[in-house]
Amino acid sequence: MAGLGTDLVKARNLLSEGSLVAIPTETVYGLAGNALNVDAVASIFATKKRPSFDPLILHTDSLGKVSGFVLEVPALAKKLADKFWPGPLTILFKKKSLIPDLVTSGLDTVAVRIPNHPLTLNLLKSIDFPLAAPSANPFGYVSPTTPQHVQQQLGESIPYILDGGDCEVGVESTIISFEHEQPTVLRMGGLAIESIEEVLGKVQVQAYSSSAPAAPGMLKSHYAPGKSFVLIDSAEAFTFPENDQFAVLVFDQLIPSVPEESQYMLAPGGDVREAAKGLFGMIRMLDAKEEVKEIIALKVPEKGLGRAVNDRLRRASATE
Repeated sequence: MAGLGTDLVKARNLLSEGSLVAIPTETVYGLAGNALNVDAVASIFATKKRPSFDPLILHTDSLGKVSGFVLEVPALAKKLADKFWPGPLTILFKKKSLIPDLVTSGLDTVAVRIPNHPLTLNLLKSIDFPLAAPSANPFGYVSPTTPQHVQQQLGESIPYILDGGDCEVGVESTIISFEHEQPTVLRMGGLAIESIEEVLGKVQVQAYSSSAPAAPGMLKSHYAPGKSFVLIDSAEAFTFPENDQFAVLVFDQLIPSVPEESQYMLAPGGDVREAAKGLFGMIRMLDAKEEVKEIIALKVPEKGLGRAVNDRLRRASATE
């Protein structure tokens, strides 16, 4: 199994040698490798069994370093970065040639963010290369929000997990593009659309695609458990499945007609941020229960991080 600890020197040395290390961020745990080392990047794809057409996100610790591997930082992008970096925001830039095409799946753009986790920020400050770091889980499965999640699924494949505790946000970063000077959210995530619009004004939001994604995390079917997963709009839409071995994922209120022991509440306090933080952990827990054969989820309020939660629920339920 992978080593587990907070040894930044060990993590730095492994990364410098071309090995992979799982790193904590405020969103989810990432599977990190030296983004400038093609062999390390190839190892990320192989370890995750991730298709090479799905690009990776680069992680670094300062806007100054970002300028070293992108052609330009548009004014609106800088405005947003100044406000929300470090944080759960990824920005798409035109890349310089030193970024391997494997990182970007052959695209001329690269996705970049500065994560808001003290341990990983200190690691990034200690190295002179960016880290490519998709979520630290097998491709398509539920993203990890604790070091134990990483150990359970990738512990046999990587040498070290940097233990930063539980992730605070719990869903992946929001991705935004500024192509043609038009701010467009390509993936909803840990930074609410409303927060972005307070800085930039109205932005476009692009629906996910099922192939040839323009940015990481845009595939239609993703974040899925191993069991049947069904998404419904509301409690009124609930119907009992033929198999009585089911679990229902609700927001902050139980469904009166359903046995209480079959229901699992994401946000007893009614806060969509609480739902986001606990979402992947709850899905993993239900996926591990032998007595549960089907998971039925209700949409959460479509506001703030609730939009990102519903996005993940839709993808978890997608069949292609």
